[in-house]
Amino acid sequence: MPMYPELMVAPMRRELTQLGFLEMRSPEEVDSQLKNSSGTVLVVVNSICGCAAGKARPAIAQALQNSATKPNKLTTVFAGQDAEATNKARGYFEGMPPSSPSIALLKDGKLAYIMHRKDIESRNASAIALDLAQAFEEYCK
Repeated sequence: MPMYPELMVAPMRRELTQLGFLEMRSPEEVDSQLKNSSGTVLVVVNSICGCAAGKARPAIAQALQNSATKPNKLTTVFAGQDAEATNKARGYFEGMPPSSPSIALLKDGKLAYIMHRKDIESRNASAIALDLAQAFEEYCK
């Protein structure tokens, strides 16, 4: 059961879907996008928390806007709202503890890069965007 009313969460979902992110709301949707994927897939574990709102989502938008090299596919799940989809997506982050928010980059179905909440909450959006742009440059060529 979702933690918050959808009316409250919808604008937070739209911040990413308006950037071209495909929202995955069920385990089946996660598998259809991530299982046996080729190329690079950005997977954002979105959250209602302040560090997602003030840092992660703005940083993601900034990194995508300012990077010449970008992931082939943009996807997202929403922690606390779509629990089964979120758990399924986290299963693709082999060996990593759960974190909300988090930003992962899969390359040919394998985890290549991940940024956890601890890497987000203590920094500003511009610094996070710079790290993401560097990850795109390294893994998305």
